[in-house]
Amino acid sequence: MIINLNTKGIINYVLLPFSVIFYLLSLVRKGLYRIGLLTTHSFDAPVVVVGNITVGGTGKTPIVIALVEHFKQQGKKVGVVSRGYGAKLKNSTSQLVSENSNANEVGDEPMLIYWQTKVAVMVNKNRAQAVRDLITQHKVDIIISDDGLQHYAMERNVEIAVIDGKRRFGNGFFLPAGPLRESVARLDSVDFAINNGAQHGGEFSSKLTPKTFINLSTGTVQALDFFNNQTCYGVAGIGHPQRFFNTLSELGVLVKPHAFADHYVFTQEDLNFTEDYPIIMTAKDCVKCRKFATQQMWYLHSEVDLGDDFLTKLDAKL
Repeated sequence: MIINLNTKGIINYVLLPFSVIFYLLSLVRKGLYRIGLLTTHSFDAPVVVVGNITVGGTGKTPIVIALVEHFKQQGKKVGVVSRGYGAKLKNSTSQLVSENSNANEVGDEPMLIYWQTKVAVMVNKNRAQAVRDLITQHKVDIIISDDGLQHYAMERNVEIAVIDGKRRFGNGFFLPAGPLRESVARLDSVDFAINNGAQHGGEFSSKLTPKTFINLSTGTVQALDFFNNQTCYGVAGIGHPQRFFNTLSELGVLVKPHAFADHYVFTQEDLNFTEDYPIIMTAKDCVKCRKFATQQMWYLHSEVDLGDDFLTKLDAKL
């Protein structure tokens, strides 16, 4: 059963008692870290957390990639840590993402970050251990955590909360009746709030901007008008697939949408459609399809512009 976390329907209200329990447990857990009964680990390199207070896609990963590129331009050796949502880790130790990694084993987001940045990406459910391993094994100057705002065992120097500009906080309920992991008041304690896709007072605005279409098999790059007025299959296994389909439509693509669950593990059979139309997918999805890629498959390469004002203030904070 799919629960709509943006509305206040009967099912949402039925789940409210469980939301109260979730909220109270999260408060207790946070309090235990605050008074020192649970340990927060510190590190010899600064840690920047890019997270959110809601579940579902808010656009964190493109922002992580943009931050990696920003610090690389400063000559810093950057590392990234991730839980690797959905990853099938072979053991409890950290796993370094490489060219030979399988997105189904290390997670699609860590694979995408490595694929686009080529920096050291360490996956571990224990992010604090992943940070330690990056520092000792790769001598990084700065670490970015993809998600992890609620991972209080990991000390951080900067907290960045990413907010979906359109959905924001859904119905305002806590999990499982709504999308909230923490109270909206948590935003008062973060260093920066980034609004992805809109503008809101006190929040920095960002927008994911399409750049090119890239063929998954050949690497051929085409301009954004390449599929104008062409019928194409749109494939998205992300938190909010309709946003991707809308983007394709805005680029002139006649989209036949095929939405899959977030972090869906694709097989070749999933993309065996009846017609021989081009298949356009997100960058996050295409890393899971490289091993069976055909010339029919393309992905939309997009980039985030964080703005000079935000980056200047971030550098000053560090």
